[in-house]
Amino acid sequence: MPLPGINIGICYNPFMYYTVRVIPRAKKNKVVEENGQLKVHLTAPPVEGRANEALIEVLAEHFKVKKRQVRLVRGQKSRAKIVEIE
Repeated sequence: MPLPGINIGICYNPFMYYTVRVIPRAKKNKVVEENGQLKVHLTAPPVEGRANEALIEVLAEHFKVKKRQVRLVRGQKSRAKIVEIE
């Protein structure tokens, strides 16, 4: 499992791990690569896990995988997260 500070796109077959910075309550959902990590803008508020659910949906759409193939590994209550993509 990757440690905090690991750059974008570390591959441990068959999974990819990404360091993600989440910006909740944005005007629109979008994914941007910035400073070696993904910055994900979400319209969802960071309340009751809604931003985490939206993050999984947005990343699944971005990487063209099913939602069940995206997993939040670390950072459930933080804006800095590590996600695993199968």
